Amino acid sequence: MTSYKDLGLVNTKEMFKKAMEGKYAVPAYNFNNMEQIQAIISACVETQSPVILQVSSGARKYANQTLLKYMGQGAVEMMKAMAAEKGLKEIPIALHLDHGDTFELCVSCIESGFSSVMIDGSHHSYEENVALTKKVVDYAHQYDVTVEGELGVLAGIEDDVVAEKSTYTKPEEVVDFVNRTGVDSLAISIGTSHGANKFKPEQCTQNEEGVYIPPPLKFEILEEIMKQIPGFPIVLHGSSSVPVEAVKIINENGGALKDSVGIPEDQLRKAASLAVCKVNIDSDGRLWMTAAIRKHFNDKPADFDPRKYLGPAREALINMYKHKNESVLGSANKV
Repeated sequence: MTSYKDLGLVNTKEMFKKAMEGKYAVPAYNFNNMEQIQAIISACVETQSPVILQVSSGARKYANQTLLKYMGQGAVEMMKAMAAEKGLKEIPIALHLDHGDTFELCVSCIESGFSSVMIDGSHHSYEENVALTKKVVDYAHQYDVTVEGELGVLAGIEDDVVAEKSTYTKPEEVVDFVNRTGVDSLAISIGTSHGANKFKPEQCTQNEEGVYIPPPLKFEILEEIMKQIPGFPIVLHGSSSVPVEAVKIINENGGALKDSVGIPEDQLRKAASLAVCKVNIDSDGRLWMTAAIRKHFNDKPADFDPRKYLGPAREALINMYKHKNESVLGSANKV
């Protein structure tokens, strides 16, 4: 068994404590390949932001579980080298399983060096969710690994996570769930959703530029949850903003993204200033990476060297992550 401490990683306890006190959210960025992890670390070192590197079940299958362990360790070494070179502080890095759906998957990740895992039992009955989450917590806490649970269901599609409609979190359940499971943080459903098509056009209004504006998040649910479990770390999944510029570049260069609508960044900033101390962002990274690659091939169709098109994609990701840390989540300069 590999301990996350041997890899130079941290769990999320101190991260979330500081975020709650400072009223900001720690970015949780998903990655699948080397360019993505390079971009995340570069942006977070430069902005001096703590970060959670997230791996979905699908990413784990794609990248190979052994390789992911060394990518996590490599991220720490890259961070230390960059910080020393630039005269900056080292930043805390957690490696987190996103949407683990079985006890066995969580155990496998813990044993390979993950410092945090999510067990998503939200598709089960309430009592089954409690039992499964507690089982994972009991195992993880033996190794000082933090656990995220989920109450409520987010609509949308992202990797292996699929749901046709959202089920909002019931504030009256959170105290019982947290007390019986012992989770360290709780993912809730207040109107965010997975993927780039978070809302249908008929659910939105349009501004003068024709951009779809989705309905606001259910802050009244968040505020009631805060009353029920004051000071407890809350997580938002499905929080990509689906930038209009990235979608436009994709579609102008051969793409066909229709009705792509995300979560307005001002709403995410508001959530981060309340009890939300972890915000998951995946689709925005996919969009900017795809936009850069599509534009490169459209401009230079003869190129075939992966470095030629993955380099610009990495730069686009760095710019996006820096923007999120500085202007949306408030996590910049928080180490």
